[in-house]
Amino acid sequence: MYEKSILAYFKAPEEAEGVSRKLAALRVTEMSIDRFTRFGGGSLQNAVNPVTGNLASMDSMTAVSAHSSILSAAHTSASGMSHGGDGGPTGRNILLTVIVDADSYHQALSIIEEAGGMI
Repeated sequence: MYEKSILAYFKAPEEAEGVSRKLAALRVTEMSIDRFTRFGGGSLQNAVNPVTGNLASMDSMTAVSAHSSILSAAHTSASGMSHGGDGGPTGRNILLTVIVDADSYHQALSIIEEAGGMI
């Protein structure tokens, strides 16, 4: 048997969590949910337990590392003299990463797509 990986994007962590609970019934090897931002740092820091489908922790949704603070302070949007320019990730900034048994791959894709995930 071999495994396949899936990267799916969602608009809210709750959407990805709901899908992770459904995917737990399949042969999931690993699963994680992460938030990505323009400068990094805002990770959900979670490993989803494939058996229970629950997030191990969601304690750092608003946490920002020291490095991301430096990047955001150096960005043109931090200056009162700039209009801000380029935008960052908007919309689908929640990433569900799944490694699933090849036999369950198409079923996992269907579950994700039905829940509004973008693959």
